[in-house]
Amino acid sequence: VQLQASGGGLVQAGGSLRLSCAASGGKFSDYVMSWYREAPGKQRELVAAISSGGTTNYVDSVKGRFTIARDVAENTVSLQMNSLKPEDTSMYYCFAYADYEDHYWGQGTEVTVSS
Repeated sequence: VQLQASGGGLVQAGGSLRLSCAASGGKFSDYVMSWYREAPGKQRELVAAISSGGTTNYVDSVKGRFTIARDVAENTVSLQMNSLKPEDTSMYYCFAYADYEDHYWGQGTEVTVSS
């Protein structure tokens, strides 16, 4: 499975960005799709996840601001990020997980939120 992430950029605090991850080479519905982020000097953390059935999960710090969605027809997963804060500044990674032997990372897309 190949994952291609896009949509990062520089935005002012309070602004919005939409990240997108296009999946190819596998059966999209087999995977739980997630977004992780990793800031300099910090551990990579799970931001949001969505199951094939549409169940979503968010880290507390983004609840009410971020929305994850998947488009089965287009094999994409998106992360709509609103009310961005400087602490959201990170490299964001798309992740596809089926089991411990069947999981894939996309390349990162950088998000910078200026105060």
